[in-house]
Amino acid sequence: MYRAFNQLKLYCEDEEFKGWDPYDGLNSKLFQNLKLDKVELFRLIWIQLFKRNPLNLRKLLLVPKEYNPKGLGLFLTGYCNLYEREMRDEQLATIFFLADKLIELRSKGYSGSCWGYNFDWQSRAFFLPKETPTVVATVFISSALLDAYEITKEKRYLDVAISSTKFITEDLNRTQKEDGFIFSYSPYDDTRVYNASLLGSKLLARVYSYTKDENLLRLAKLSITACANRQRDDGAWIYGELKIQDWVDSFHTGYNLESIYEYQRYSGDNSFDDIIQKGLKYYLENFFLEDGTPKYFDNEIYPIDIHAPAQFIVTLCKLRELNQNRELSDSVIQWTISNMRDEKGYFYYQLKKINSSKIPYMRWAQAWMFYSLSFYLKEI
Repeated sequence: MYRAFNQLKLYCEDEEFKGWDPYDGLNSKLFQNLKLDKVELFRLIWIQLFKRNPLNLRKLLLVPKEYNPKGLGLFLTGYCNLYEREMRDEQLATIFFLADKLIELRSKGYSGSCWGYNFDWQSRAFFLPKETPTVVATVFISSALLDAYEITKEKRYLDVAISSTKFITEDLNRTQKEDGFIFSYSPYDDTRVYNASLLGSKLLARVYSYTKDENLLRLAKLSITACANRQRDDGAWIYGELKIQDWVDSFHTGYNLESIYEYQRYSGDNSFDDIIQKGLKYYLENFFLEDGTPKYFDNEIYPIDIHAPAQFIVTLCKLRELNQNRELSDSVIQWTISNMRDEKGYFYYQLKKINSSKIPYMRWAQAWMFYSLSFYLKEI
């Protein structure tokens, strides 16, 4: 595992943390020159062509390698974890580089610091132009800046992260429920995606631990309550409330558990313990085979997505459950290294029954595995 991690680290550093993404098809210069990016149907088809194709069309169709802010956030937390473990000067220098680059890449024109992706993104639910901030990207990046602040004591990192709560509380939409509300994914939609709202609440609670702003804690609990109460009796959560969002998958379940646990950690409110334990039981029993194979969905194995094993290790570390599940976690890591790692050091995107995608996506695969394994190394 150490050799795999070090090779991954060297690969990402050699690439200068820039790369392609499963969803970056709309960055194609050819697609833009043909003016096809103006039509929703063409955008959706084009993105899916790139995302689902096992062949990498990006060089041919002029998609450049770029920084992805969320990917940089994952790397930043990863280097903070390494620095806490090893205390090396070069790790500290990378922390400063990544944190400063993230501040440079903030989206402009919102109530607080926030971040989006480096590409236009068309989903079945909505369209988000390049750099449109989302709660998910903002939470991962602001959390990383807080990690960097804890190491460097650079107050600007703390200030930027604190300001991001204004984006969450003032710019995101809310869907009211009888027991609270659900934050939207971006300022321009009203989707009810549980993991996104829970992640936002997690950040509010963490910032509260610095500022003692009771309003942040109040809003966090309202969102946590609304999402926690949508947990099924068996412990699972579906992805969201649209008819097309009724699946149950591994890594978003991990987000949910981590977010609720972190809310409790920073708030001191342990009223969701039963929700966490019921969800963790479902997570452990339904997403991993005995040999360590990580499933994407609870009811089928394929596609096997690199996010699933990566978030699994993070979830166990965050919930302080790694040692209790060491045999399973080690088997998942070993399976992933044996089956989803290229000899060049990078990790694959997805394995399928046929036509697996082994494209070296920087954010989706490399940043996530770097982030994940850094938590494991920090913990052991």
